[in-house]
Parts: sequence; structure tokens; C-alpha cells
Amino acid sequence: MLIKTTKEVPRFLAGDHTLIQEVLHPKNDPVKLNYSLAFATLEPGKSSLPHTLHQSSELYVITKGKARVHIGKELAQVGQGQVVLIPAGEEQWIENIGEGLLEFYCIVSPPWSEDQEEVK
Repeated sequence: MLIKTTKEVPRFLAGDHTLIQEVLHPKNDPVKLNYSLAFATLEPGKSSLPHTLHQSSELYVITKGKARVHIGKELAQVGQGQVVLIPAGEEQWIENIGEGLLEFYCIVSPPWSEDQEEVK
């Protein structure tokens, strides 16, 4: 059994300018997974940089706040409790359009790797 909390996972500024915590990743944890799980935050008025995961699809699970997501040529407003699927190869970014912190989980399959992400 493996149990972790976000409070114990180090935070870092990702290449897309979100604050990220790699909660579960097969490269960091003693697990065999076909995905990675990260927790991301964005301050009000901030947005991630446009980026593309060339080989992985991604799910955003919004846990707090309001956001505008850009996926390819599509645009949508999302909030707490909503899930967004981002297909592999699509340019994406997310904007915090709320008054408080935006918090969301990122599930990436196959697991995220720096060499398959292109940040604009």
C-alpha cells in the first residue's frame, strides 16, 4: 500500500508556469503505473503557457476555482468538480479566471516526461 498527501510532496515551477507536485509517478515511486498524477495550482489572473504533450493524453480534474481551458481551437469555462480530457498532440493551456487559487489534478497517460512535452 502506498499513501501520500500533497502536503508531503515538493512543489516546483513547471515549464508551463504552473506550480506542480508530482504526487504519483513511476519514475519517483515504487509503483508500476501507465499514468502519472500531479497536483497543480495557479494564482488568480495567471495562466499556464501553451504546451503540447505529443504522446500522452491528459485529464484535468478541477478541485477548486474557475478556469478557462484552451485545447487546440476549442475554449471552455470549467470549475470545481469538472473533468477535462486533453487528447495527445493538442496544444493546451489553462487560465485562472476566478478570484481565488485554481487547484486541479493532472492525470497523464502514458506518464508525463519532459522530452515529450513542448512548451511554447
